[in-house]
Amino acid sequence: MASLSQISTAFSASFKPTLARSTRESSLKSVSFSITGKRFPSLTSRRFRVSCSAKPETLNKVCDIVKKQLALPDDTAVTAGSKFTELGADSLDTVEIVMGLEEEFGISVEEESAQTIATVQDAADLIEKLVEKKA
Repeated sequence: MASLSQISTAFSASFKPTLARSTRESSLKSVSFSITGKRFPSLTSRRFRVSCSAKPETLNKVCDIVKKQLALPDDTAVTAGSKFTELGADSLDTVEIVMGLEEEFGISVEEESAQTIATVQDAADLIEKLVEKKA
């Protein structure tokens, strides 16, 4: 049986991410782990996402603003993964959402950044980044 020091020195991992065009997520093709000569090829994944999750308070405010701007009923579920298009937003609605977010959080979102926002989580993460940069 291998000791812990042998395992930690022989451990290696590799993966080949490819960036998806429509999102900021990476599409992970394969993951290969090797520990003291043993391979685990069954460890594969279709998606690999690294994100900085926004604070729950920020996320809740963004959900409220999205509901308000889209005039959604109170019982409509808006979550971090909700896409604006799936909630019925068109490009004008998205601009209005961004304007509401700018007003609420006292920030300014550049047009280039605004175009990368597709989900509530994207908006919340961007807001936190801009608020932190402002401070």
